[in-house]
Amino acid sequence: MPKAAHGKIELEYDIFGSNDDEPLLLIMGLGAQMVLWDEGFCEKLAARRHRVIRFDNRDIGLSTWLDDLGIPDVAALMAAGARGEPMQVPYTLDDMADDAVAVLDALGIDSAHICGASMGGMIAQAVAIRHPGRVRSMTSIMSTTGNPAVPPASPEAMAVLMDPMPEDRDSVIERSVKSDGIIGSPAYPADEAYLRERAGMLFDRAFHPAGSARQMVAILAHGNRGPALGKIDIPTLVIHGKADSLVPVEGGIDTHESVPGSELMLIEGMGHNLPPEIWDEIVAGIAGLTARAGQAQ
Repeated sequence: MPKAAHGKIELEYDIFGSNDDEPLLLIMGLGAQMVLWDEGFCEKLAARRHRVIRFDNRDIGLSTWLDDLGIPDVAALMAAGARGEPMQVPYTLDDMADDAVAVLDALGIDSAHICGASMGGMIAQAVAIRHPGRVRSMTSIMSTTGNPAVPPASPEAMAVLMDPMPEDRDSVIERSVKSDGIIGSPAYPADEAYLRERAGMLFDRAFHPAGSARQMVAILAHGNRGPALGKIDIPTLVIHGKADSLVPVEGGIDTHESVPGSELMLIEGMGHNLPPEIWDEIVAGIAGLTARAGQAQ
C-alpha cells in the first residue's frame, strides 16, 4: 500500500471509491489500526459518493513506529496532569493532526471531510482547530473534548486501557475478547469467533503496544479543546453511544455543546465500537452532513 510522508514519519493509507467523489478522511483511535475501519463500512461510505481514505496513525500499524522516543510512564503523567503540572510527552495530538493533513497533501487534496473515532475524533477536532481551511466537515464519533469536568471511563473500562498488554498471540486474542465484553455495545454483542479472527489478524499485521502508550500520553497532554472548538465554523456531526463505558456519552454531549451549530446523534445500546448493525445509521448521518456541507459551500 502507499505511504504519505510527514518529515521522518511515513503513514500507511488506502482508498475506497472514485477520485471524483467527495474526499473523506477516516482517523482511528488509540492503539487502533486503520483496518478497524472495516472494509464493509468503508464501502458503504464509498457507495454514498465518498472517496474514503483511511490510514494508520503514527506509532501503530504499518506507519512509522517511534520507539526511539522511549516508553512514557503513563500513570506518573496522569498524576502530574491531575495536579495541573506540565507534561513532557513524545508528541501530542497536534502532531497527529498534522500527520492527517500530510495524508491529504500526499494525495493533492486541498480540503476534505474529516471523520474520527475515539482518539481519532480528538485528532479530527485538532485538525479543525489547527487547519480549518482543510476541513469541509467534521464528524466526531465516541470522542470527547478533553474537558476535565466530563465524567471519566468506568473503572472496568479504564482497566482495559491500563492493564499491561501480553506479548504472545493467544493471550492478546483472549484480552481482546474480554475487552470487547467490557467496552463493546451491549445491544449488539459481537460473535466471539469473529472477535478472535480479527484480533489474530491485527496481531499478525502489526503488534506494537509501545505505540499505544505514547498515543495515550499525547491525549493527556493535549488539554481541553472546548474553548478552541467554540471558535470554529465547520459543519459538524457528533455521534455517540449511550452505553459507552470508555468515553461516556457526556463526552459526546460536551463536544456537541462546544461546537457552534453542530448536530448530535445519540445511539441507544452503542458502546465504544462500531457494530455492523448500526453502520447504515452512521453512514447515513455522515453522508447527510457531507451533502449539507457541500450545499453550504
